[in-house]
Amino acid sequence: MELEIIKCHGSGNDFLIIDEITNNYTFSEIQRAEIAKALCSRETELGADGILYLQKSDHADGVMRVFNTDGSEASMCGNGLRCAARYICGLLGKKEAIIETMKADLHVSEQENIFPDVTTFQVEISPVSFSLKDLPLILDQETLLNEKVSELSEELKFTAVAVPNPHLIAMVEEKHLQGDFQGELSSKLNGPNKWFPDGVNVSFVKSISKGNIYVRTFERGVGFTNACGTAMSASTLVTCLLGLNNLEEKVNVYNNGGMVQCIAHKYEDGYKIDLIGNATFMYRAGVTIDMDDYSFTTGPKADFGEQVSYGKLQSEVKQFLDTNMKG
Repeated sequence: MELEIIKCHGSGNDFLIIDEITNNYTFSEIQRAEIAKALCSRETELGADGILYLQKSDHADGVMRVFNTDGSEASMCGNGLRCAARYICGLLGKKEAIIETMKADLHVSEQENIFPDVTTFQVEISPVSFSLKDLPLILDQETLLNEKVSELSEELKFTAVAVPNPHLIAMVEEKHLQGDFQGELSSKLNGPNKWFPDGVNVSFVKSISKGNIYVRTFERGVGFTNACGTAMSASTLVTCLLGLNNLEEKVNVYNNGGMVQCIAHKYEDGYKIDLIGNATFMYRAGVTIDMDDYSFTTGPKADFGEQVSYGKLQSEVKQFLDTNMKG
C-alpha cells in the first residue's frame, strides 16, 4: 500500500499525519493500530510519538484520531491537534475551524507567531473534569485536588484531572525532577495497578515564577515525551487553582521540546483551556507498507525548511531554563 505522510511536531512532540480526507485510504481499526506501531517505532527512519489520522466529519471541518506508538488510541492530543489544525485549515483555506475529536468538537485557529517564523495555532482543550470516575481513578473519594496519596508518595501531593484524557499532576521542586522517581511511578501506574485501570499521563510541574512553569510528562502509551499538550494545559489550570498563576491570563509553559502558552478559563459549567504553540511541518514523504507484516520502505523526504526557526526557539528556551530552573 502506498501512503503519503507528513512528519510534524508541536513542542517537539512529533507525529505522522495521514490524510484520509483527500486520499482513498481504507483501514480497519486493527490496521490503524499496527501501522502506528510500525511507522512510529524509534528503531525506524520515521519514528514518532503517534499518528494523526485525519478524516472527513459529517458536521465539523474534519476529524482527528490519534494512535500512540503502542497502537492504543488517545482520546485527545493537544500538540497533535495544533498540527491537525494547520493541515485542515490549509486544506480548506481557512484561518479557523472546528475539529471533531473522540470526546468533543474543538475550535482551532491560526495565531500570531509565538516566535519569529514559527507557525502558530491555538486549540481548545476541553471538556475538563475533576471527577475521578472520568479518568478513571479508583480512590474512595470523588476528587483529588493537591492531596497526598501515601501509596504513591509520602512527600508529593497530586491532582487528578481529565481533559478529557487522564492526568495525574504533582507540583515539585528541582530535586524531584532529578533521579528516577517519576519514571518509576509512571511505569507503575501504566502497568497493572489498582488505581488507574486505563493508565494515566503523569506530569511533574515546577513553578518558575508568576506566569512561567515547567512541565515534564510521562505520556500514557508513549513514555517520556518532549511535551504533552493536554498535560501542559491541565498543569496550567492546576497552577491557577493553587494561586500560582491567574485564570484568564497567559502562562508560558516550558518543556523539554520548547514552550507553549496556555490560558485557563472558568465558566459557569466548568473550565476550558486555550493551548497556543507551534505547528511545525518537518517533511513530506511517500511510504510503501506491506499490509501483511507492516514492513515498509520510505521514499525521498521533501523538507519544509521550518525546523531551523524552531531550533532558535529551543535555544532561547534552553537558555531560560538553565538560568531560572535552579532553586
